[in-house]
Amino acid sequence: MGVCFVLHPKIDVQITLLTFLRVALVPSVAIGSLVASTSLLGLPFTEPYVALAIIAALLTLLMIARDALQQANVVGIHGLTLAGRIGLGWLAVVGDLMLLGYATKSSEVFSRRALFLWFLLTPPFLVAASLGVQQWLRALLVSARYTRSAVIVGTTKMALELARTLHQRPELGLKLRCVFTDEASGDLPIDEAVRAAIRSTGAEIRKGGGVSEYVNARRIDVVFIAREAHAPGVRAMCAELRDTTSSVYLIPDVSLYDLMQARVGDVDGIPVVALCESPLQGGRGALKRVTDIVFSTLLLIIASPVMLLIALAIKLDSPGRVFFKQDRYGLDGERIVVYKFRTMTVCENGVIVVQAKRDDARVTRVGRFLRRTSLDELPQLINVLQGRMSLVGPRPHAVAHNEEYRKLISGYMVRHKVAPGITGLAQVSGCRGETSTLDDMRRRVQYDLEYLRHWCWLLDIKIMLRTLVLVFRDKRAY
Repeated sequence: MGVCFVLHPKIDVQITLLTFLRVALVPSVAIGSLVASTSLLGLPFTEPYVALAIIAALLTLLMIARDALQQANVVGIHGLTLAGRIGLGWLAVVGDLMLLGYATKSSEVFSRRALFLWFLLTPPFLVAASLGVQQWLRALLVSARYTRSAVIVGTTKMALELARTLHQRPELGLKLRCVFTDEASGDLPIDEAVRAAIRSTGAEIRKGGGVSEYVNARRIDVVFIAREAHAPGVRAMCAELRDTTSSVYLIPDVSLYDLMQARVGDVDGIPVVALCESPLQGGRGALKRVTDIVFSTLLLIIASPVMLLIALAIKLDSPGRVFFKQDRYGLDGERIVVYKFRTMTVCENGVIVVQAKRDDARVTRVGRFLRRTSLDELPQLINVLQGRMSLVGPRPHAVAHNEEYRKLISGYMVRHKVAPGITGLAQVSGCRGETSTLDDMRRRVQYDLEYLRHWCWLLDIKIMLRTLVLVFRDKRAY
């Protein structure tokens, strides 16, 4: 069963990088302990030992480090269990090396004392390194800064088990805020013992509906639905939750789960099905962030002379500041400040923002060129380095436009499950420029949601390449 940790998006990349750090530590420790063993005995680290170190590193990477790639093993496994796994893995490595030495008749070139010392020294260092990373990860997850708030809708047996788990396992990074119960929707009645157990977790109990209102008002991060899909009100509630930035999970009927052999995740053994979640979990998020940092840094270095010339042209063309800052919604619906080169005589950032139109009198002469070529977006490379934006993703809209369209387009807020981008699938698919009608915006949102459904690293690269081609050829920009 795949393991699904509902991590805070800002910590998910850090955890993934630390997990890979643990993977890298395993062969490094094996090599380091071999060097230490030969040094302690006053032996030179000759070519045979170098070859042995390389082979041992590969074997330890294959036989031990693979467990580190699973987040559950990194943060949830008991220390003694971790030590046992590492010990067994190291014994397998030693066995493979002995067989290899016997088959190649090369064991005579090594000092037996050095090998024996190496075999003894390595496991304690491997355990210490792995436990160190594990404790570091746990500290990050338990930190209040990165803990995500959660609610459970329903009081099935699995739901109550999940409530207990979230309370007992703070390293999961989830704090239960509320349990919703409604017997009319098929929920089990709550007796005093269960009520006391739920309240002992610090969560409140609410009867009836109002889930989406509660989630919106308190900015809840994760919603677990423990009801049958056909239960009264579930479909309507799911539709309402699409107007939030919450991750939504269904806790399925266990018998149905076993019958269908569905590919779902779990929270400490409790099966959950993701109904609405970011595609950038774990290593995928880390890969995208590394790509953003590398490419945005290179682009800023290359574009810096052009940006200086643009700044000078703006100052000479019209009075006012060079940069335009505007509040927009970012990842998980949090407000961010987005930078652009100023292209208008006004800088609107209030409750009413009028979109630019063709031949708009507010656009300056330099601004017209910048908007047509999208060069006004170059300062957003700084936003990418800050982590507020990505090179590729749904375009961020002004706060006023967001509040307007979220009421009119179902699933509009789902686009905020990833960081907004400088360019996106919608922009390279003919949805660049003014959205003069609701259908225009609905089409753009459909492309954004398609991007979330089909995200992969190569899709980002493809969108960036298509953007470079379209930048000077697209006549829709003005």
